Amino acid sequence: MLRGQAQIDLEPSPGDFTSDEGFWITSLDKLINWARTGSMWPMTFGLACCAVEMMHAGASRYDLDRFGVVFRASPRQADVMIVAGTLVNKMAPALRKVYDQMAEPRWVISMGSCANGGGYYHYAYSVVRGCDRIVPVDVYVPGCPPTAEALIYGSFNFRRRSDGPIRSCELDRPGQ
Repeated sequence: MLRGQAQIDLEPSPGDFTSDEGFWITSLDKLINWARTGSMWPMTFGLACCAVEMMHAGASRYDLDRFGVVFRASPRQADVMIVAGTLVNKMAPALRKVYDQMAEPRWVISMGSCANGGGYYHYAYSVVRGCDRIVPVDVYVPGCPPTAEALIYGSFNFRRRSDGPIRSCELDRPGQ
């Protein structure tokens, strides 16, 4: 289980149904939130060449939309941040500020050698040697630059490990 993750029981039991027709009574908002529980809404924080591969993952060849991944531009709408590229000292406070604006629960995927540990520019005076010094990282995707397949593999492993980003929701059960 990842930080503060809620479990949702989707297996119906005999007492959950209102009649022999087999349906649940709920509000539309709760139903939509339940449908979103398995989807990732990443916010892109593209800093260098790894961001191009991240864009490939969202393009028509790989089409992450079919897996429920919807890229968001606002940190308030995202639950996953993908840090792709070289993080420099001047950009580190902005990364932390954007991370703090994300709602809980939130996760971080570090994409590429530069985001993971400084990469090729590790010994440069202005480079942060890994974004995990600024924000807590949940998944590391290695490579220089990592391919779109590597990002997809990392995000699927992340979803498998955490059962996906979970937004809290409860379906109204009859008799409650």
